[in-house]
Amino acid sequence: MSDGVDDPHQEALGELALAALAWDEQDFEHAANHLCAALAHEPTLPEAHELLARLAARDDDGGVALFRPGRRAFIGQVVAYAHVLARRGDVVDALSLLAQATAHDPSRPWADVAWVHAVDPGRINPEHLVGVLLTVLGALPDPAPAPVAAANRAYLVLAERALTAFPRAALLHGAASGVARRMGAVPLALRWAERGAYLESGKLTEMWRANALRADGQLDAAVAAMRAAQRHDPDDLAVTSDLAIWLTEAGRPDEGLRLIEAAVRRDPTYDCAVHTAHRLRFLADGDPGHLVALADFMRAQPSGSHEHLDLDECCEALPWLGYVPPPTGAPSGPAAPLRGGGELDALLDLDWGPPPSRYDLAIRLSSLRTEDLLAVLHAAEGGDAGARRRQLWCCLGLLHHRTGEPWATSTRRRTLVDLAFGPADGAAEAALYALATAAWVDPDCRADVAELVAARFDAAASAEGGATVAQLAFITPGLDEAVRTRVWAVCAGHWPRPYTPMAHRALPAPPRRSWLDRLLRRP
Repeated sequence: MSDGVDDPHQEALGELALAALAWDEQDFEHAANHLCAALAHEPTLPEAHELLARLAARDDDGGVALFRPGRRAFIGQVVAYAHVLARRGDVVDALSLLAQATAHDPSRPWADVAWVHAVDPGRINPEHLVGVLLTVLGALPDPAPAPVAAANRAYLVLAERALTAFPRAALLHGAASGVARRMGAVPLALRWAERGAYLESGKLTEMWRANALRADGQLDAAVAAMRAAQRHDPDDLAVTSDLAIWLTEAGRPDEGLRLIEAAVRRDPTYDCAVHTAHRLRFLADGDPGHLVALADFMRAQPSGSHEHLDLDECCEALPWLGYVPPPTGAPSGPAAPLRGGGELDALLDLDWGPPPSRYDLAIRLSSLRTEDLLAVLHAAEGGDAGARRRQLWCCLGLLHHRTGEPWATSTRRRTLVDLAFGPADGAAEAALYALATAAWVDPDCRADVAELVAARFDAAASAEGGATVAQLAFITPGLDEAVRTRVWAVCAGHWPRPYTPMAHRALPAPPRRSWLDRLLRRP
């Protein structure tokens, strides 16, 4: 039986009880505050809405002054104020506030209340309804998990009723389609999107149609619709980026690559185009250098038009970049008790990812002494996969020691080099990974690291464990092409995707005229 801790229903009832006490004492401001807290815990609690109606009814302004949020309002105040506005007939602003609450936390049923279900969308300007649906659309994951979709079903019902009221509103059909698609109602989304594009073919309506077709598994038709969207606005490189990815997914990677290369030439600073270009280049030839270049771009331009996952998604199936491969040999015995503090233990539970993000996370270890990290590193030798991860974090932690020292003469470089060129064990591999990571995050040390890693590869190429060293060398930035070719000869059988550098790929020759111009002229 729940004791009420972390139980939203019990928390809401507790706040409601305090609100009722404040009401009895005619302390209406505190009653309103506790009521807002109750709504934040359980937005649909009937008793909370009953008390809100009583509080609103006692003032001539219907509770506007009592519930109006301040500059630092919490979500319960925003939602309560929306209900107060709806009682006064201002459903446009009320719906907008609920949509903003959904944008803040889409997992809660903020709009699943009586007045939303009763609202007449025919009395609202369709442009306002589009704004509400777009706010909700931007908040929902794509696709939304079932509990999130269920919490927001009220918006889908509202959208359906709005389309009945405005059967010729093209943008409303498109926005409604987007919400339906993210909530998993793909057939409904496709029907609405097709209707929207039929009413008015524009960039947005064609994009919504394209996304609905793609969600329905009709990739070729989706590509055609996205082409139509691009023709409406050839300068929108976000559309071009999506189209390039979809062409690749449709089995036309060279076409997609040429399209995105043209987009990058038009604007080499636009994040969507740059991310897509590096992604498609990597998919085309498997060269990790494209991922390094993407990481460089992300470091130089940390803020983008939206969150990008291209680097993580390209790395996720690759050893050392997306996961830590298991040790090649069986554990030599039970792992020795390991020290390292809570900071290190917390890192062990995290998923693996690209080197720059691992480097950033390892800053938590900067407070640990070098000798302590080294002790943990060696104590983990011969252990299982978890021990190997511990060794990697220890060496990443060493990268954050004495960072004010110039790399070439630094303690961190000397320590990692000693480990990397020591016995061929897990500590050496972890040190090599840390050296490669240093090269990923600091272009100034790439040439030095590439030379070190090449020397270590040459020493290990014929020895046991040479394949692991080859993998680590393969992901190291700045390797000489001749060295990389030797590395790949050892690494090829231990790498999950082919590697065909662009310089050695025979791409079909582009048309004489601008390929992008010809594309945009197609019907």
